[in-house]
Amino acid sequence: MSHSRFESLGAYLPSKIVTTQELIDQLKVPPSFDLEKITGVKERRVHDTNPDSYEDSFAIAIKAAQDCLSRSRYDASELDVIISASITRSKDATRMYMEPSFAGAIGRHLGAKKAITFDVSNACAGMLTGTYILDRMIRSGAARNGLVVSGEAITPISDTAANEISAKYDPQFASLSVGDSGAAVVLDQATDENDVIHYIEMMTAAEYAQLCLGMPSDKSQGIALYTDNRKMHNEDRFLLGTNTQRTFLEARGSSFAEENFDYIIHHQFGAAAIPWMNAIAEREFGTPMPPDLRVIEKYGNTSTTSHFIVLHDQLSEQNIPAGAKLLMIPAASGIVTGFLSTTISSLKV
Repeated sequence: MSHSRFESLGAYLPSKIVTTQELIDQLKVPPSFDLEKITGVKERRVHDTNPDSYEDSFAIAIKAAQDCLSRSRYDASELDVIISASITRSKDATRMYMEPSFAGAIGRHLGAKKAITFDVSNACAGMLTGTYILDRMIRSGAARNGLVVSGEAITPISDTAANEISAKYDPQFASLSVGDSGAAVVLDQATDENDVIHYIEMMTAAEYAQLCLGMPSDKSQGIALYTDNRKMHNEDRFLLGTNTQRTFLEARGSSFAEENFDYIIHHQFGAAAIPWMNAIAEREFGTPMPPDLRVIEKYGNTSTTSHFIVLHDQLSEQNIPAGAKLLMIPAASGIVTGFLSTTISSLKV
């Protein structure tokens, strides 16, 4: 069974910047904690809302896909698969689409006439879920290549939170940490160990699903996200990932130390939570964690795209040398966790 690899990577970040302080200044009651310190988010990108240049999820996804294909060996017409992983599916400005397929619309726009197209929905683990599925399709021979793409115009939940929060602690506070972005990756068959996805596994613990729910606001016409951060971010929840990874590695006759990761990329959901997750992993695996790569301070939590926004940013800054081995760890409502191991050498932005 062959392995897949990341063949090319693209991203799009809107030009508008909104600081955390600007959002806090809109609140009727300031939080009882330092939101910027806890989340680590100083600013985030926000999609263009001008009528003549409105950036909805579809427009952001298209820009990310085009950026990805601009440095791919494949034209859109050569793609076998397109998977859309967006949480937000706004098209035609604010109109939200569940049907027809968002991936189908993206494929038609790009000119991917022969591609199989479908959407996946798995909260902030969306792009890694799309990668998981496409990896399996390539390994099995069902596809030669494909595109996983997500466009997130998710900051309307920040607007709802800023308008509705009226207490010092509110389940909408996590909404103030999100940012808009698009990301896309092309996968194809690996040809050597210098560029390869070694493995990707994911798991869901559905008993925690109610701790983070996106839905229409119960107070206004806005879209809202309600998160119980106190129960979401605790040791039992974080142990789900380490226990799953340890079991997987033991079955392979390996250990975390023997994997020799150079860097780790967590989902960008909190500057305070990530070091805690690393500390728990160090204790459970009995070995130091590799340096974790972050961009949360300047882009916030970009939901489904976060791992690939980090990867794109760090490659553009030339902070990841050729031959580096990376571990990507999802963290999503569901609760979804897992791990992706990859070595990258020729991936450029």
